Amino acid sequence: MQHERIAFLKFFLIYFLSVALLILISSFFYFSQTQEHYLKEEEFSLIEYARHLKMGDGTKVFPKEYHHIFVYSSTHIDMDNFIRNHQEFNKLIPTINPRKYIKVSKSKKLFDSRVSQLKKQLIIGNIVLLLFFAFISYKLAINALKPLKESIIKLDKFAKDLIHDLNTPVTSIKLNMKLLEKVSLLEDNKAIIRLNKSVHTISELHENLTILLEEETFQMQSLDICTIIHDVIQIQKQIHPDILFHVTCQHLKVKLNQNATKQILQNIISNACKYNIKNGSIHIYTKEKSLYIQDEGAGIQNPHKIFERSFSDKNSSGIGLDIVKRLAKAMHIKINVSSSSKGSIFELLFK
Repeated sequence: MQHERIAFLKFFLIYFLSVALLILISSFFYFSQTQEHYLKEEEFSLIEYARHLKMGDGTKVFPKEYHHIFVYSSTHIDMDNFIRNHQEFNKLIPTINPRKYIKVSKSKKLFDSRVSQLKKQLIIGNIVLLLFFAFISYKLAINALKPLKESIIKLDKFAKDLIHDLNTPVTSIKLNMKLLEKVSLLEDNKAIIRLNKSVHTISELHENLTILLEEETFQMQSLDICTIIHDVIQIQKQIHPDILFHVTCQHLKVKLNQNATKQILQNIISNACKYNIKNGSIHIYTKEKSLYIQDEGAGIQNPHKIFERSFSDKNSSGIGLDIVKRLAKAMHIKINVSSSSKGSIFELLFK
C-alpha cells in the first residue's frame, strides 16, 4: 500500500504540476499583454484629449480626470514619450511652436481599477482551472495505476500462497534433520553438517519472506525490546553454542510490530554470530532509545552497502539485511553501522 501511494502521488504530481505550471505561465503572459494593451489605450486617450484641446473642445468632451498645462523645452522631445508615475499618466504633445508642448495628464485610478479587476478574474479563473485539472489528474492517476495494482495483488497472492506451501516441506526437513542429528554415527558427517546449514539458511529465508509479506498490515503494540532480545539469543545459542553473549539491557519499551522486530533482531544477531571469530563474544546493550549489537568479527569492508539487495558474499544470499532495512523503514527505526578490524556495531535508534 505504501509503494502504491507513492506511485500514485508521483504520477498525480507530475501531471498536475506540469499542467499547473502551463496555466500559471499562460496567465502571466496574458496578464502582461492585457496590461500593456491597457497602457496603450491610456496613451491613445491622452493623444485624443490633446487633439480635442487643439480643436477647442477638450475640456467639454473629456471628464475631469483629464487635465493639461503648457510647457516649454529648448530640446526636442520624442513623440513616443509616455510617463507613468504613482498617481497619473503624462504625455507631451508638440504644438505649432517648436519649443511649446501640451503636457496632458490623466489619473491612474481607472487603470489601477481595471488591472485589479483583471488580477481577480485571473486568480479566480486559475483556481477553477487548477481544481478541475487536479480532479482530472486524480482520475488519470487512478486509471493509470489500476492495471499495476491488479498485477501487484496477483503477485502478492501468488507469493503468499507459495510461502504458505513451502512451510510444510521446510518444517518436515527441519524435523528430519533433528532426527538425523541424534544418530551417533552421523554426528561428524560433513554432508550432514552442510545439509544442516543449508536447511537453516532455507528456514531463515522462509521466515524472512513470511514477515516481509506482512509489511503492509503491521499491527503496532508496545513491546519490551529486552524480552525479544532474550528470545532471539536463546535461538542463536542453539545454533551457535560457541558464541558468548553479554547482555546489558534495560527495559526499553517501544511501539512496534512484534514479529517484524523479532525478525530484525534475528537477522542482525544471526549475522553477528555467523561472521564472528571462533569462540567470540557478542555484546548487546541499550542507551536511552538506542539498542547496540557489537561483535568481534573481522569487520565489514563496505558498511554503507550491506543493506543493498545486490550486496552479498559466498555465505549469504544478501536478502537478510535488505529485509532488515525494509522492516526498519516501515516501523521508523533508524539503523547505523560502524565497523573496524576488531568488529562491527549495529545501532538501532527507536522513535
